[in-house]
Parts: sequence; structure tokens; C-alpha cells
Amino acid sequence: MFDRIAPRYDFLNRMLSFRQDVAWRKRMAGMMPAGYNLRLLDIATGTADQIISIMKSAPAVQSAIGVDMSEGMLDQGRDKIARLQWQDRVALKTGDAMRIPEPDAGFDVATMSFGIRNVINVSEALREIRRVLKPGGRALILEFSTPANRLFRPLYFFYLRHVLPVIGGMLSGDRAAYAYLNKTIETFPSGEAFCALMREAGFVQVGHRPLTFGIASIYYGDRAASA
Repeated sequence: MFDRIAPRYDFLNRMLSFRQDVAWRKRMAGMMPAGYNLRLLDIATGTADQIISIMKSAPAVQSAIGVDMSEGMLDQGRDKIARLQWQDRVALKTGDAMRIPEPDAGFDVATMSFGIRNVINVSEALREIRRVLKPGGRALILEFSTPANRLFRPLYFFYLRHVLPVIGGMLSGDRAAYAYLNKTIETFPSGEAFCALMREAGFVQVGHRPLTFGIASIYYGDRAASA
């Protein structure tokens, strides 16, 4: 599915989120752990938008690896990395979030944007993210969430169920992909429920920051320094 929509994925993200996705990714870039020459792993990297946002905004991040199961998305990302002439700093490769093809304790920070709700086993993916982090490393997960405001929530669900699939389908030529999007958003645990999953996977100092009336959230947690 992601291979099919890859050529128009970035354009549709900007349009359907009213460019809020750009602001959300930049907020994540401001949540890097302390230190210099940080090494970043971006899981479900797609077209590498999150890597690019972080490396433009957070000079402490000097190198990055992005993994994704969709070669179509990775091809789009590789073109963007080549235009920035970052081939010596960023590598994009095929990889599964539940079996990350990287060694233990190799990264200072691991990010995942709009990908965790697509994995088969969320808890297993979270344990894999913790595995690849160095002791003291940080996980940052950006994902759609359910607004808490009872007045705003019905409007949001109406947009998800009736507007987004139609517009996304028309412009991408793949309505099924955008119908899938709203179903996964509505059924995925958000807020404290997702924080609980991170704690169960072994993360400490876990919390979340709601964004734009709560339609998205950044979840954060660290691998304990002694772990």
C-alpha cells in the first residue's frame, strides 16, 4: 500500500494535515537527548521527512539511519537525501520495526513518526526500539491520537471518516489507503494508554505531549542509564 502512494505521500501529508505535520516533526526535533555527535535511528522512516527535519533543526545529531519496509517510500527518501548531499551522513535501508536490522545499544535516539500504529505487534516493536538504544538513549514516537475535547472530537472524527478518505483517495488514486488510515487512528491506543505500553516495554521517564488539540501526540521515554 505504501509503495502505491509513495510518489504523492509528502504532498498529501502537507495538504491533509494543513501542514501541521511539518510543525509536529519540528517539535520532535526539539526533544533530542543531551549530548553531541548524536546517532539517530528513524524507524518507519518513509520518505525520510523526520530525519531531515531533525538534522536541520538539531545540530547535535550528526548521522542517521532510516529503516522502512516500503522500497517505494525509501526511493523517495533517497532522492531527497541526495539533493541535500547528505549521503555520507544518512543511510536508508529496508527494515522491519519488529526486527530492526541494527545491533544492540547503537543509537542515542530512536524516532518513529506515524508508523507505530501500523505494526502487527506494538509491544514487540517498542522492545526492539529499546534494544537498539544506548543506555540513557531516548525514544520519541509521533503518532495520531484521539482529542480529549468533547466538542472538538466529533468534528475530528467526521473529517477522518468522511473528508480525508475522499480527498486522499482522489489525489492519490488509492482511496483504500486513506480509509485504512482513519480506521487505524480511531482504534489505536493514545495518551496514557500508549504511555503504559512504553513502560511495559522497559522505558523510564515516559510521558506524552499532545499537539494541535490532541489530534497527534509525541510520546517519549528513555532507556535507563544502567540498563
